[in-house]
Amino acid sequence: MSAPRSSPNPTPTPSSYQSAPTRSVSVNGVDFVYRQLGPQEGVPLVLLHHLAAVLDNWDPRVIDGLAARRQVITFDNRGVGASHGSTPDTIEAMAHDAVLFIRALGSDQVDLLGLSMGGFIAQVVAAQEPRLVRKIILAGTGPAGGPGIDKVTALTVRDTLKGALTRQDPKQFLFFTDTEGGRRAGRAFLERLKERTHDRDRAISLSSFRAQLKAIHRWGLKEPEDLSRIHHPTLVANGESDRMVPSENTLDLAARLPQGELVPLYPDAGHGGIFQYHDEFVAKALEFLEA
Repeated sequence: MSAPRSSPNPTPTPSSYQSAPTRSVSVNGVDFVYRQLGPQEGVPLVLLHHLAAVLDNWDPRVIDGLAARRQVITFDNRGVGASHGSTPDTIEAMAHDAVLFIRALGSDQVDLLGLSMGGFIAQVVAAQEPRLVRKIILAGTGPAGGPGIDKVTALTVRDTLKGALTRQDPKQFLFFTDTEGGRRAGRAFLERLKERTHDRDRAISLSSFRAQLKAIHRWGLKEPEDLSRIHHPTLVANGESDRMVPSENTLDLAARLPQGELVPLYPDAGHGGIFQYHDEFVAKALEFLEA
């Protein structure tokens, strides 16, 4: 279903992601769709999402929890979901688009929450546009050239096929551990994603999915970046058993970022650790952002 188009609106934003309207803003002639909720004052928190994700893939418990005290903005990057244009096949180009989107909304400074691929994008934005960013939260992600990141394509394809054969959502395998607790958390998360029943976003196209996989693979093959140039306070979180972006990358990020703060790795959790432990994550994220 096509997402409705509207212009940036100064009217009060909703407090529930389930009812947040889908809006659009033109970025150099290309429409980017987004949702905005929470109080309007203060520094906005812009969310950068993971591989294949569209607006409806954010856990509503995380969004609503953060939006209780912060202005939260989610959006689809170029060519993703209902956003127009062609999806870039490099993280750097995605970061450039993210900066253009943020500025199109009129924001002079934002906080960033990047999950997985979104965490790669957040690192590039912070390094290239340091004045635009105040604080960063990196979840389930890693630095350029991090161990295992170049294997994301093969793992994703394998678990997508497994999902098709077992009639399950591949996120059950990719985001959660294969334990009783992990399977239960995965089922609960997937049910939460169904709570919004109207004005849902379009699924990602196959061409955009391929472009994202190429960008992630390139990120995984890059030479390690100098993270010392990212001086922003940064909160780093993940599950202890991340298969997509191995959890050792989380430890590496926290150690190499000058102001990196590590959230103790969530037990019996994987790539979707912040969704499995949404209450704990939201509390820690708000504490970090408001400090």
